[in-house]
Amino acid sequence: MESRDTFLFGGDFPVARIGFGAMQLPTAPTDARTTSVAVLRRAVALGVTLIDTAHLYGWGANEELVAEALRPYPDDVLVATKVGVVRDPVSGDWGYDARPESLRSQVDEALRRLGTERLGLLQLHRLDPQTPLVDQVGTLGDLRREGKIARIGLSEVTADELDAARQVVEIASVQNHYNVFDRAYEPVLAACEGAGIAFLPWRPVAGAMADTPASAVVVEIATELGASPAQVALAWLLAHSPVIVPIPGTKQISHLEGNVRAGDLVLTNAHVSRLDALNDTRSPAPS
Repeated sequence: MESRDTFLFGGDFPVARIGFGAMQLPTAPTDARTTSVAVLRRAVALGVTLIDTAHLYGWGANEELVAEALRPYPDDVLVATKVGVVRDPVSGDWGYDARPESLRSQVDEALRRLGTERLGLLQLHRLDPQTPLVDQVGTLGDLRREGKIARIGLSEVTADELDAARQVVEIASVQNHYNVFDRAYEPVLAACEGAGIAFLPWRPVAGAMADTPASAVVVEIATELGASPAQVALAWLLAHSPVIVPIPGTKQISHLEGNVRAGDLVLTNAHVSRLDALNDTRSPAPS
């Protein structure tokens, strides 16, 4: 059952409402990697149960870092990774590639790097404009039936694209850019709410300390509550929708601990109204 503190992911896996995005964690030099491992282990110790990584983050190095830090994975931790963005080994150029044969290869590589027989959550990092959507998500559905994927997610999709994908396979999550200052994907969030799909906003605290009138409102509320602007931004997300599971990332344990404590921050109705009003400056919502 969903609550302020947990979300039932994919209908069967409860996760804490504040996850962790591993993208920012460095893997080199050695001392930085040691710190990154410590951050990941501290996240799990604090009760974080959703860890987000991707092949794109260091072209596999970030996935290997997660494996080094967390294997054997605790039963209550859901590790999410993403495929669909590849790099040419010769030129170094990157691009989208979600052709069925490529997705199969990418998933096998993710399984190897993460050191697991099944990916808890596999998200398509971006839809490949050169490959029919039905082939992209259909392949992921086949891989799920084969036992290589437990749950399927999408990233940076519109409401129409989400609907089209759901005609082919069950979708457990959507990972789109979204925060208190940028709500262009509000229609996608509404679609996720209607279907009970997890909505994972990336860059959930971006702009909280920027020198803008909107950010000043967040800073004012943070001062009133004795909290940080990042905590206010995260608390607003939790209050805004029961399907939102933010995945803030950081390289510092102190920031990690502060982000997790945002789950205990209670905004008043007046605070929420002031933060809701910041939506007046958002860009036009995609369909």
